Parts: sequence; C-alpha cells; structure tokens
Amino acid sequence: MLLVFLVLLPLIGGILSLFAARIGARWSRWIALGAIGLDLILTATLWNATPGSRWWYEFDRNWIPEFGIRFHLALDGLSLSLLLLTFFLGLMSVLASWTEITERVGFFHFNLLWVLAGISGVFLAVDLFLFYLFWELMLVPMYFLIGIWGHGRRVYAAIKFFVFTQLSGLLMLAAIVAMAILYQQKTGSFSFDFESLRSLRFSPGLGRILMLGFFAAFAVKLPAIPFHTWLPDAHTEAPTAGSVVLAGLLLKTGGYGLIRFVLPLFPDSVREFAPAMMALGVAGVLYGAFMAVTQTDLKRLVAYTSVSHMGFVLMGIFAGNSIALTGAFVQMISHGISTGALFILAGALQHRMHTREIARMGGLWQTMPALSGAGLFFIMASVGLPGLGDFVGEFLVLLGAFHSHVVLTILATLGIIIATLYGLRLTAQVFQGPNSREWVLPDLFPREWVIALCMMVTLLWVGLYPQSFIEMFKTAVEKPAQAALLRSGQEVNR
Repeated sequence: MLLVFLVLLPLIGGILSLFAARIGARWSRWIALGAIGLDLILTATLWNATPGSRWWYEFDRNWIPEFGIRFHLALDGLSLSLLLLTFFLGLMSVLASWTEITERVGFFHFNLLWVLAGISGVFLAVDLFLFYLFWELMLVPMYFLIGIWGHGRRVYAAIKFFVFTQLSGLLMLAAIVAMAILYQQKTGSFSFDFESLRSLRFSPGLGRILMLGFFAAFAVKLPAIPFHTWLPDAHTEAPTAGSVVLAGLLLKTGGYGLIRFVLPLFPDSVREFAPAMMALGVAGVLYGAFMAVTQTDLKRLVAYTSVSHMGFVLMGIFAGNSIALTGAFVQMISHGISTGALFILAGALQHRMHTREIARMGGLWQTMPALSGAGLFFIMASVGLPGLGDFVGEFLVLLGAFHSHVVLTILATLGIIIATLYGLRLTAQVFQGPNSREWVLPDLFPREWVIALCMMVTLLWVGLYPQSFIEMFKTAVEKPAQAALLRSGQEVNR
C-alpha cells in the first residue's frame, strides 16, 4: 500500500489545504508542506531497496476486469529517482510561493498538490489505462495554476498549454486502446498491462502509427521541436511554483514516457526513426540556445534553455546505447533542479523589482550579494560547469551519441558553446556592472536561504557522485529498454 499512499497523500493534502484556508492561509501552506514532506520521507526510505525481481515494490488489484484494466502501480530505480525529484521540487515550490501567493491560497495549494499527485501517478502506473488517467490528471490543475495565478497573458498561455497537451494525449489514448484491442484479438481477453502488451508484435506500418501516437504525447511534454511553442508562454506567465513544476517535473514525464514505454513497446520503429528523432533533439539543442541568447524577459530566457536541455534528453534516448540513455536520465534529474532554481530566482527578482526585463536590471551584486551568488551558481550549473549535474548528463549524452551519429553529435556540441553565451549575458547584465538604477533591495530571506542551499547541495551531489543515481537507473532499464534495442538489431554499448 506504500505506493498508493504516495499518490493519496497529495490528493488528501490538497483537499485539507483547500478547507484549512478558511481558518487561515498559513494553515493551508503548512498542510501542503507537511503532505509533500511526508511523501519525500516515505520515498527516501525506499532508496536502499534491494533490486530483486522486475519491480522493487508493486501494488496490483483488479479494477475493471471486463476490460482487463487493473490498478497496477510499480516502482523501480527509474520511478524512485523521479519521485524523489517530484517531492523535492514540490517542497521547493511551496516554500518559493510562501509570500508570492496571497489570493485564494487554499485553492492554489489544492491545485499544486493535485498536479504533484498526477505526476507521481505517471511515474508509478504500469497499466496504460491508469497511466493515461494520471497523465490527464496533471492537466487541469496546471491549467488553473497558470490561468488564475499567472501573469500578463496568463489565460492565453493556459489555454495554449491545455490544447497542446489534450490533443496529443488523445492520440496516445487512441494508440493505447488500439493495442488493447490487438491483444484481445491475439489472446481473447483485453489487457492494458505494460508487461502483457510488450509481447505484441506489429507490422512495420502499424508499429509506426502506434509509436507516433505515443511519441506525440511525450514530445509535446518534453517538449521537442516543433511541438514546443506552448512552453515559452506557459513558463513566462505561470507563477513561480507553476514554472518550477512545469520545467522540473512535467517536462520529465515526456522523457520518462519515452524511456518506459516507447523503447520497450516499439523496438523496430524506434530503430527506424532513431536518426530523425536524434536530429529533432539536435534542432532543439541549437534552437533553444539561440533563442535564449536573444530574449529580453528573464523567465522567457530560462524557458528557452529548457528547450535546449531537453533536446539533449531526446538525443540520448534515441542514440541506441546505454551511455547516452544514462546521460539522458542524469540530464532529466539535474535539469529539473538547476532550471527549477533559476525560475525560483527569477520569481524572487520579480517579487522584489516588479519586472522581468533584463534591461532594467544590472549591478544587483552590490545590493543583493547572496542572491546574486546563488544566481551565478545556478547559471553555471545550467551551462554545464564540470562538477555540477548538467555537465554529467550532457557529457554522457554526447559521448554515447558519438557512437551513433558523429555529425549530429558535433552539431549538438555547439549548443553548449551557445549556452555559455546566454550564461555570460545573464551574469553580466543582471548581477554585474554598475547599479545604474540605484536598486536597494533585500537580500535572501531565511526561507530563501533554505531553498538555495538545498538545491545547491543536490546539484553538487548529482555532479560529484552521479553513480548513486546511475546505478538505480541501470538496474531499472537495462533489461526492458536496452534488451528491446538489442532485439531490434541495434548494438548496446555497455
């Protein structure tokens, strides 16, 4: 039942936060903090689980037996790592919005906790019908977070996010239902279970169609070019907590879906489309980096860096070897922390300065040395400074991708060079130089010190000791994902 509790706690905490706000906003905040903190502690207790069978922990019950639908949750190293990231960033989101959100506080925390419940369900569900339900559960609360507590064109950004996600999700649902029908034709009974559906074999044409149905949903969330256009608007207009959840967690559900489902279910189609998918990843790396350099809005700049970083993830997933696949996973973890921290930093500056325009900033080190130092640390992490998490992920992706496609790997390397440009620009124009506008602003508050230090330590942990995450990941995906690639005739470099 532990896996069920991991999903139930945010759901129950969200309802309690909603009603507790009638007593006082502070009650709502503390309940949200306690629910997510308890989930983080419960998940951390699973860290030392001994990998034995296919799943480390499993909860499996009949739900709608007529259609073979089961309430099937399962945990392995891949799920565990992403759940730890989910609840860690959830805690940071609540702390970051402690003073930012002053209206409808209970409803805000209700939506925040329910989107976290949907994300945790996505990382646990191995019945594809249940997976789709959790996938859709993430959508509505995030729509409200952007549309109610966002900035500027928040309604437009929320609707755009909703339309992109909903339409692509319907394509995935159609592919899931088609697979269940094919399984019924083969065995005489329906099943949506991931392990059962892995036994299906498709004709080349049907395999392509089904894989693209899944890929559409995951590519929108990742986001991959050309499905990325919702992301800059959503990130820019969302409140700080919404931006952290979007960048740090929702994008990771796309990468998770590709690793967990697309690679094992469609090995032949993966092999066929791999060069095109790697090219899309490289396009994302370069396009996102170029666009980040040209932005004048701080949050929009950080949003485009996500397009670039997640391009590395797409590259690594389809490179066809364990080195690049491991790098994609490490990049997902480290990007969630570094970019989440940059959005918290941008939110703190907007709260103090009431602007996100980079041109109106400058010389902030003179008035806010601690905040500026933290900003420099997270910028260096984002551009891939050795010793921090993003460097490990990008290095492993490029190292593995080099074995698959040399030219694409060289082009992707240019993205790291361009990243240095936007990193230097951020540092020079926001924190360095003269304080020409004579800003006199408060430095980090104790609550912000806690956020900054926790995220710094985590980035150092991933950067200096990535093996702690890599070992969990390898035991989780080595058999299902890499064996699928082997079955399709592609070499797996160990």
